[in-house]
Amino acid sequence: MDVSHWVERWADFQPDKTAIRFEGQDISYAALDARLRRTAVLMREALGVGRGDRVAFLGFNSPDMLALLFACARLGAMLVPLNWRLAPPENLYILQHSGAKALFCEPEFVEGAESNRGALPGCRHVRMTGEGEDWESFEALYAAASDDAFDARTGPDTPPLIVYTSGTTGRPKGAVLDQNALMFNAINSIAMHDMTSRDLVLTNLPMFHVGGLNIQTTPALHAGAEIIVHRRFDADATVRAIREERPSLMILVPAQMAALTDHPAWDDLDFGSLRAINTGSTTVPMSLLDAWLGRGVPVIQVYGSTETAPIAIHQRIPGAWTTRGSTGRAALHCDAKIVDDAGRELGPEEKGEILVRGPSVMKEYWNDSDATADALRDGWFHTGDIGHVDADGLFYVDDRVKDVIISGSENIYPAELEMVLDECADIAEAAVVGRPDEKWGEVPIAVVVAAAGSDPTRASVIDLFQGRIARYKHPRGVVFVESLPRNVMGKVLKFELRKMLSREAVGPTMDGAPC
Repeated sequence: MDVSHWVERWADFQPDKTAIRFEGQDISYAALDARLRRTAVLMREALGVGRGDRVAFLGFNSPDMLALLFACARLGAMLVPLNWRLAPPENLYILQHSGAKALFCEPEFVEGAESNRGALPGCRHVRMTGEGEDWESFEALYAAASDDAFDARTGPDTPPLIVYTSGTTGRPKGAVLDQNALMFNAINSIAMHDMTSRDLVLTNLPMFHVGGLNIQTTPALHAGAEIIVHRRFDADATVRAIREERPSLMILVPAQMAALTDHPAWDDLDFGSLRAINTGSTTVPMSLLDAWLGRGVPVIQVYGSTETAPIAIHQRIPGAWTTRGSTGRAALHCDAKIVDDAGRELGPEEKGEILVRGPSVMKEYWNDSDATADALRDGWFHTGDIGHVDADGLFYVDDRVKDVIISGSENIYPAELEMVLDECADIAEAAVVGRPDEKWGEVPIAVVVAAAGSDPTRASVIDLFQGRIARYKHPRGVVFVESLPRNVMGKVLKFELRKMLSREAVGPTMDGAPC
């Protein structure tokens, strides 16, 4: 049995119930089941896709992307969702590294994909809609596919998905997620949200990322719920959906939360239908949490990564206010702990690396045994994130291991400084990164985006830290920029900031020893 049976079983129980609302079309569970079955036949008969083959998709959110995922699960093949925000050479790397046998591409991205054709001689190129020179037509292949039913007898260890990491530190790696990972991630999500078939889930986060795909979307199909799928995030469209369609659950990364709090409709928007919004992927500013909690909307944080499918640690709706600021507890089918460099489990308030284990953790990194061995040790996934637990066992995420600044042998956690900067009304957004220093090894530098109509100075930024945190942690310089580089999940690309600092002067550093 494979995860496509979720849709099949709900099609038996509730064939006429809407599974997906998409651009004015209601797709029932029976219609979605028929769609994924025929898509599987199409791939097997027309493209020769079978067990172990990789199939890529380049496009916005759509029901067809979900049908491809579940069709791959039925075939024993693996879907490789491509990030449409990447440049063609970046996606070429993923296509070549994964060895994709076919690429399904939406028309908006055909031109870029065409530029890679010569470097992918063994990859069949299929255009999802419309006609194109030298491109096979998905619509024609779908119409010609037979209605034969088949069972490829895939099992829980058969991977249907390879999701490439967002690449915040360099070349992306392909996390291989098996059927078990999707199943237990769905169970974790259902427990986190108290999700049922009565829920209406709004999905506007890109489904090429595990956040958009697996925090609520695939779990909703496991639960027999209904999903509103937006091709991409648009603040106006999200406001209309909240007003008119009344979703009960949705995901918003911090950048999207901010876009809605800044929307003209914010003050008058009725959030009565929302049981919760889910957020995470990066540090969530307290000001954003308070803005939504202040409107009576439970905001529950989730912690995880591409490699954990992603749900590993989370809050639940009843604790949205009482555990504010934490990421909650280990998920129903996950274990988590904090360890030091020697692997010793740490006690309350001691900071160390977050380790996770459970059936939702990836099998491996595709074609990268060294990275796999480094990340998966003694049954635990080493996240590369720094965190701690409090006396009540609640987890907090403090920073990335790679982002920790070691200055004069002291550890400085940029997130602690960024929380101070977030409280300043003259600052729209900010990040803190380390810059090499001959004397101290590294020193923290604040990279700041001024708020509209404000004119903060280096001195005014530095003054924010006086009396707030130890002096050795204070930024030693300030750089003002127009915007921070971010990936699609809203994470600041700090390696880009570090490269920028290596090219730019940041002004004089402060005097005094960092101790």
